[in-house]
Order: sequence, then structure tokens, then C-alpha cells
Amino acid sequence: MVKVILDNITKRFDDFAALKGVTLEITDKEFMALLGPSGSGKSTLLYTIAGIYRPTSGRIYFDDRDVTDVPPKDRNVGLVFQNWALYPHMKVFDNIAFPLELRKFPKEEIAKKVKEVAEMLRIETLLNRYPWQLSGGQQQRVAIARALVKEPDVLLLDEPLSNLDALLRLEVRAELKRLQKELGITAVYVTHDQAEALAMADRIAVIKEGEILQVGDPDEVYYKPKYRFVGGFLGSPPMNFLDAEVQDPYLDVYGNRILIPIQYRELVKKLGVRKVILGFRPHDAEVVRGVAEGLVGTVYSFEPLGREQIVTVSVNGASLKVFAPEGEHFTFGEQVTVKLREDRIILFDKKTEKALEFLEE
Repeated sequence: MVKVILDNITKRFDDFAALKGVTLEITDKEFMALLGPSGSGKSTLLYTIAGIYRPTSGRIYFDDRDVTDVPPKDRNVGLVFQNWALYPHMKVFDNIAFPLELRKFPKEEIAKKVKEVAEMLRIETLLNRYPWQLSGGQQQRVAIARALVKEPDVLLLDEPLSNLDALLRLEVRAELKRLQKELGITAVYVTHDQAEALAMADRIAVIKEGEILQVGDPDEVYYKPKYRFVGGFLGSPPMNFLDAEVQDPYLDVYGNRILIPIQYRELVKKLGVRKVILGFRPHDAEVVRGVAEGLVGTVYSFEPLGREQIVTVSVNGASLKVFAPEGEHFTFGEQVTVKLREDRIILFDKKTEKALEFLEE
């Protein structure tokens, strides 16, 4: 297995810059998720690692080997596509064996390797069928088996689960994570699904408009977002954001006064910021009845989710979503207060939308 190093990668298509100076190191045996919305450049980056796209500028290394100008077939990467891309006229065995046949492996060795990888993915009973005779989940397993059979140095996956239904997606993602760890393979996984990235990845690179905004483990990017965009893209529901004005030692938030969180008091003074964005996650607050210390508003809606419910509170026209226990019963228009967990509040600079603790980077 190898370490993948992307050094200042730029990729242009005519006048459009799909990647803008991307630098990233993916360590040996790591599961790295490239997370971002449609059009953010994550698939372009994956295909650049694969060699399908050549970067306009910058270099790509597998360990110490410069592969920037090396064609895809000589990079020893396994690629799994969103649409599976199986050959319909070939049986499952032949679909999986195809990369080995291209490399002119002996027939006995091909049969042995196909059987091994099929057993690993629990599709050994399907080897005699055609793709059109399989379910979506089975077809995806065949596509993954085909990528793994040649024992690639790097496994590249482009939204491989997006065509599966919700329950099957959960099952296959657990299998993928198990396989990656068992094989000790370096994997790069493209997705727009933040739940997938949080559940599967060792680290996540959040991409927006061709630039990496933040790289970190799931806890880091979830609880300590560098940018408002990162906080808003991860989480379901996502982070709440409110404009606030610094009136030391308080923040004025839509007419409510709350103390500046202790972790920010010195930083706010040092930076001299006056306008900030206050961010907090729905599970880092509670809704209490009546007027108390916090953000006072009215109940706009509530959505039961079984074990808990999401309560939407309107605070002077701004909507906040907060989790509440299933036993709590609210009425529309009822006056409530949202009490925030101080240590989980994130303050962002109003102008740059960057978290204050990263502002001097």
C-alpha cells in the first residue's frame, strides 16, 4: 500500500478552474473521504489521482514515485464508479476477472483470485450469473470485487453507494469499511453524503469550489469546523447560525444578551471583532418553557423522530433547530428559551465566515 501526496494541484477546463491549488497527503492504509456538494471538484480530484485527468499544474506522488505523467494502467489503482460500469454481456466471474486477463495472468491464478475476492464480498454463489440478473447491491459488490482483484495500491471510490436504497447503503458501507481495514489498503472515497463520510472515514477533506477548506478526523470537522460552510454542510440537521454583535462581556443576538463563551473572551478582545456569527449544533442546546437566560423565541414546529424530536424555534424571525426528548410536548406559538451549551458554541468572523480560532492562520 502507498501514501498519496497531492502537491498544489490545479485543474482547468478551458476558463473554468475545477481545482485550485489542492495540497493533501493521504497516509498509507488511510480511508480518506473527499466531501463536498455537487460541482465542488471532489470527483475531478479523484480522477486526477487515478490518472484519467492530468493536472494543469502541480505534482502527484505515490510514496516517493512521481506519477503525474504516468498513465492510469501503470498506477495500479482500483476504481469503483457510481454506476458500477459492469459489462452486461459477461458473467460475474468474467467481469471480476477482466483486469487480470488484461494483464495476462495464468488462468489458474485468475480463478483462484476471483474465488478469493468473491468470498470476501460474499458473492461466490453469483459467479455464473449476468449483471442483469443481480440486485443493485449485488452489482455494486461485483464492481468492488473487480477493483480489488488486481490488489491495487490505492482504491478510489466515486460515490459508489448513491444508487442503492437507504438500508442497503448502510449494509454495504459497513462492509466496505471492514474490507478496507482488513486489507490495509489506502482508500479515497468521494461522497456528498456527510453521514457516509462521518461513519466511514479516518479523515475527511471538505471541498468547496475546487479548494480544500478543512482536513481532519470526523470529530474535528464536526465539532471544530474552520468555516461556517463546514459547520453547515455536516450534520443533520446542520449547525444553527445567528448573527451577533459583540458588546463585551456579552453578545447581542437578535435582542437577546448572552455572555461571550469563556473560550472566546480573550480572543474576541485580541482580534477586536465587532460582528460575529454564532454557531451551535442542534444537540448542543435545550428548549425550556417560558423566558430564561438564553435565546427567547416561540415554537414554530416540531418533528417527532421516535426516540427524540426536532423543535424549530423562531427567534425574532431566525429559525433554530434543537433536539428535545420524545416525552416533551410543545404547542405552536408557545414561548420558549433555547439554552446553549457554552463549550460547544463556535464563533465565526462575519466577514470571512472563518472560525475565530483559525482567523490568524
